[in-house]
Amino acid sequence: MSKQASGHGCCTPISVAPLDETAATEGAAAFKALADPIRLRLMSIIASAGQEVCVCDITPHFNVSGPTISHHLRVLREAGLVDCERRGTWVYYWPIPARLEWISRLLSVPEASLSN
Repeated sequence: MSKQASGHGCCTPISVAPLDETAATEGAAAFKALADPIRLRLMSIIASAGQEVCVCDITPHFNVSGPTISHHLRVLREAGLVDCERRGTWVYYWPIPARLEWISRLLSVPEASLSN
């Protein structure tokens, strides 16, 4: 179902070591894509669905036009956060788990840091 995101390997959390230029560029692209309220909601709808979700089931959650939703979904795709497949007239979306895990690891705080 999901395609593997290339170039999204393991990363060191920013609380442990500074990012190199490549990791910073990758992280910034993901955060920029998620920095819009519509895209963040889209991501949460897709990621929490537990399976692929049709755009026809996503669109009713928003008070914006279909083309606007399509634009925001394209931004999420280009950032490597979701992938999709066209089936007839509908497009189905799913999250890219490796990319979400990469973001999670990037922002993780080691247990020892939490006790300070």
